[in-house]
Amino acid sequence: MLNAEIQSMRSNQDPALLRAFAAELKARRGALAINQETLAYASELNRTFVAKLELATTSPSLTTLFRLANGLEIAPWELVLSVQERYEKELSSL
Repeated sequence: MLNAEIQSMRSNQDPALLRAFAAELKARRGALAINQETLAYASELNRTFVAKLELATTSPSLTTLFRLANGLEIAPWELVLSVQERYEKELSSL
């Protein structure tokens, strides 16, 4: 039963939201002209995890979201708002 619940939770990922987050993360990193390694270091994260976020293969935790915002030198709400705007565009294009 527990494995089925875990699988159900994992399959509830929203691909459009993951793509919106990935695109925003890449855009913000590009605007700062930094590579994944630099962002990972500034965010206290592993570079491969940042890469997975940018490939939209995993979603960030709340802690990760705050760390990324810090690494991007923005407030967490700014990151969330930008992702929301991208997400709405993503949904409208479907």
